[in-house]
Amino acid sequence: MNLDDFRNIDLNNVGSLPIPVKLVLLTVLFVVLVGLGYWFLWSGQIEEWNQAEAKEQDLRQTFLTKKSQAVKIDAYRQQMVDIEKTFGALLKQLPDKSQMDGLLTDINQAGLGRGLEFELFKPGSEVMADFYAEMPIQVKIKGTYHDIGAFATDVSKLSRIVTLNNLSIAPINKDAKDGLLTMEAVAQTYRYLDSSEVASQRDAKKKANKDKK
Repeated sequence: MNLDDFRNIDLNNVGSLPIPVKLVLLTVLFVVLVGLGYWFLWSGQIEEWNQAEAKEQDLRQTFLTKKSQAVKIDAYRQQMVDIEKTFGALLKQLPDKSQMDGLLTDINQAGLGRGLEFELFKPGSEVMADFYAEMPIQVKIKGTYHDIGAFATDVSKLSRIVTLNNLSIAPINKDAKDGLLTMEAVAQTYRYLDSSEVASQRDAKKKANKDKK
């Protein structure tokens, strides 16, 4: 087989061509047909196959993730029960609106019970949150270091949550020998909102979000 065999090919008499030439022509024809088939038929199907295979991997991973979550669902449920119990216990430490006056009286009595003299006891304006309100109380008391410390301890032991912030302690008179001190602080206490107040807070938040848009 040489180049002349290909130069002198008679397509009308292919049957008489040498066998090697026939094999070459069949090979070329086969390659051309495969190329055309790939271009017009198989390329799109191969792409769809690749996409389906990728989707299968995504679905398999999603299934494994969901399965892992399902295995842990009982533990999650128990955690939710524990969280609700803890939240309920903390909520009980917050007075409602009707109990605030009694709490303020308890704070006042804690100071008087230690022999302290109140020079200032001024509840401030409430600051609303999602389900509770904060009430700052400015206090200024006079007494000995021991009595002031005992007062702070008594406040921490109240059945309701009360914190003392921005503490400032100083002697009344540097030259005095009676050991009396003044303490200025902000007693922060909290109460939970009733259903109407919670609804009002939610409405106000929704309105604020709409105004931002």
